[in-house]
Amino acid sequence: MKALVPALLARWQPVLGVAASAWGIKRMKTKWGSCTPASGRIWLNLDLARQRPACIEYVVVHELAHLIVRRHDAQLRALMDRVLPGWAALRAELNRGTLADEVWRE
Repeated sequence: MKALVPALLARWQPVLGVAASAWGIKRMKTKWGSCTPASGRIWLNLDLARQRPACIEYVVVHELAHLIVRRHDAQLRALMDRVLPGWAALRAELNRGTLADEVWRE
């Protein structure tokens, strides 16, 4: 993940017109990722290392999108639809895995 995430950030930050101030990897019990819009910091769950790169990409894009839209609402879903069509299938794939329904409740 340490090799993959910088490339994903470099690809997606210009697309979304945002820049994460920092990012890190840590173990999380109930989330695949988190974002603090005020500081611009993104955290990614260490368990993502066991997922397909497309799923990791989805989480990176989702967290970057939170720098624009803070809530899990229609505006965030519309943004995700626009920039990453098929994101919902990737979310469903992740939710069938380790963290299951504890993650991405909307």
